[in-house]
This record gives sequence, C-alpha cells and structure tokens, in this order.
Amino acid sequence: MLRRVHWPLAAFLALLLAACSTAPSRKSGYYQDDGPPDRVPADIAAIPDAQPRVEPPHRGSSKPYTALGRSYTPMTGDPSFSQHGMASWYGRQFHGSRTATGETYDMLAMTAAHPTLPLPSYVRVTNVRNGRSVIVRVNDRGPFKSGRIIDLSYAAAAKLGIAAAGTGEVEIERITMSQIASGDYRRRASTVAAATPAATVAQPLPVPEPPASTAAASLEGTPVAVSADGPQRGWAVQLGAFVQESNADALAGRAAALLAFVEAPTESGAQPRVERDGGVFRVLVGSLSDRDSAITLARELERLLEHPATVLLR
Repeated sequence: MLRRVHWPLAAFLALLLAACSTAPSRKSGYYQDDGPPDRVPADIAAIPDAQPRVEPPHRGSSKPYTALGRSYTPMTGDPSFSQHGMASWYGRQFHGSRTATGETYDMLAMTAAHPTLPLPSYVRVTNVRNGRSVIVRVNDRGPFKSGRIIDLSYAAAAKLGIAAAGTGEVEIERITMSQIASGDYRRRASTVAAATPAATVAQPLPVPEPPASTAAASLEGTPVAVSADGPQRGWAVQLGAFVQESNADALAGRAAALLAFVEAPTESGAQPRVERDGGVFRVLVGSLSDRDSAITLARELERLLEHPATVLLR
C-alpha cells in the first residue's frame, strides 16, 4: 500500500487521501499520508495467520502491466518462489479500497501485495532480525518503489515487528498449491511472536488543508481556480494528492496495475502519473481539452476504482 504501498494494488484503494501541506514527520517509518488504525487492537498479535487453501487463479491477474514506467510480467502456474529483501506496509490510506483481485483491502487482515506472484498466493514471511514468521494471502499488486519486495498489511507488519519502523528485512517463500493440498507446508516451523506494542507505534500528525494553488473541481461544477505556475494543458482527473512523493507513486502504481486488469478507459494519456504542484504531489489521469470529457473519464474511473475522483484544470 497500495510506503509504504507502500498500489504496494492494494488493488484500489481508501488510497486516496486529501493533500496536506506541512512537512512529513519521519519519527516513524510511515508518513502523514498513511498510518496505522486510529485505534490499534490490543490483541493484534492474536490475529490468526491466513489459512492456505487451494484457490483458482484470479482472472486477468496474469496479464503483463506497466506501473510508474516499469513493466511487470506476473508468474503463472504454481511456481516455487523465494525472495530476500525489504518489506513495507500499507495501512489506513488504502483501507476499504479495492485490491487487484477485486476484494476489499483490510489493514487488519493477514494479506499482502506483490508485483508478480500469482494472485491469489500464500506466502510465508520471516523477519530475518527477530525470526518472527507469518503467513499472508497475496491479493494485491505492489510495491512499486525500488528496493521493496512485498507490501504487508498493517496487521502482518505489526506481528512481524516492523510496523513502527515502516520497513524490515525479510525472507519470503511462496506456499505452492501442491504443498497446500498435501499439507506439507504445516510441517515447516513457523514462529509467530508478539507484535510490537501499540504504544510504541507513533501516530501521524494532524493533516491541515493544502494551499489552493490548483483547486480541484467537483463533478457538480464547482468553479476551478487555475494555477498561475504554468500554462494550462487541459483537464485531468485527480485520484489523490500527497505531501510525500512515495505515497503518490504508490497510488499511481496501484491504479495503473488495477486498470491493467479491467476494461479501462481508452482516452489518450489514461495512464496514471504523478505531477508536482508546489509542495503537493498529485496523482492524475488524462489530459483532455474539455471539461465534459474529463467528467466522463472521472465517472468511469470512479466506477472501476470504486473511489471518488475530481477533475482538475492544469
């Protein structure tokens, strides 16, 4: 999610918070744009791991796709797979939004996002620093930030002990369908230690309203304030706006990945992109010459991504 998304696809997304204008706090590994639940469950360590079961592959999840200028080719079949690298997590910014499989993302469920594993997949994730291990169900695409191999739900990150830091070094191993069918994966030792206490998880700071250097227009026809920073290029659809570029990249990547799996609009420039506007990073789709066309595109994206969109004059 989706960091801190890190779509990772998170496949879409409450991924879409309003912009904020203050500098981000880095006392913890996540930013103001994302964070843990407002009320972290006291028994989060007791949340059970995902229970592996044989599931058919999600239709369309094996299609190659492009996110943030990089191309990805998902795995097919029932491959064995292991990987070592940095894990991140995504939380309330994406909570309640659609994942790449069309399910609803729940930051307190044991799920994860991966750019190329078959969807769905079950993966054992082990924190190499403390030995804690969990099993998660991969049902989303992401992360798309260089150097990250998997995006965990908040609950999974907390149980592994990396929620407060934001990232952690992990080993991941896919549990194959043949292993699930035979029960072989149960023979592997899996240590699930207590999660980081909720009291140690820093809470994000209040988010003030951003400066209206470029105001978004609602679909009902609210007048638009045009930015004086540059020439008008046309109407765009805004999916979200963030102080942290990494969070905007996560949203753009997840949106691109999700749109690759559905019947997306065919308008020119429909690939999600990130544009900087002063201290805000906006996630935009399209560059259209008239407002009516932009509204049509916005409504189509709202239908596909199941989240409100606004139109913006750029």
